[in-house]
Amino acid sequence: MSIRYTERLVEANIEASVGSVGDSYDNALAETINGLYKTEVIRHRGPWRNIDDVEFATLEWVDWFNNRRLLEPIGNIPPAEFEKAYYYQLEESANVA
Repeated sequence: MSIRYTERLVEANIEASVGSVGDSYDNALAETINGLYKTEVIRHRGPWRNIDDVEFATLEWVDWFNNRRLLEPIGNIPPAEFEKAYYYQLEESANVA
């Protein structure tokens, strides 16, 4: 099935949005985030009364994760701050060139 899928993507001139053959980088990242979400929100804050409560808690968690959570691998800063610095650096590099 995987071979046929890959062939069909080539026929349709579509690039796959996954890692290279033999790696699982995309899946590993998604599974890590899903695991954190389930641990920190679903299991920790439940049981849930209704879907609205889950949706609101999810929005709060995503906002916190992106804007306030300090991540050690990126210098103990929130992801949004790291991303802002990255694009600022790209802009500065383009202005110098």
